[in-house]
Amino acid sequence: MSLNRTTVIGHLGQDPELRYLPTSGQPVANFSIATDDAYTDKQGQRQERVDWHNIVVYGKAAENCKEYLKKGREVYVEGRLRVREYEAKDNGGKRQRVEIIAQRVQFLGSKPGTPASGEAEEPAASEEAPF
Repeated sequence: MSLNRTTVIGHLGQDPELRYLPTSGQPVANFSIATDDAYTDKQGQRQERVDWHNIVVYGKAAENCKEYLKKGREVYVEGRLRVREYEAKDNGGKRQRVEIIAQRVQFLGSKPGTPASGEAEEPAASEEAPF
């Protein structure tokens, strides 16, 4: 038995990018979120580290992410890890990119720049990935 499941909560590093698959026309959104971690090093000094996670969302959820998510917004993402290989543009050989294929996206907090009391109801951005 195996399990490929990951959950992250963090803040968007940039607005989501929306594109459409050439073969099916299905919407795909890409964005990255930052998570932070604090720890004490061997010298007793407090250290902080930020990790960036590449997120891929398909279908109606991708369109919802493009509409409602903006840089800085906090988001919950649940999905599975995928390692994708690609050829570097600068003839640097094969590269790998670790992505989270989102199966559930939950918008947290209020929209940046909008008072929470005047906010319209946002749809859930969850939708199963096409594979």
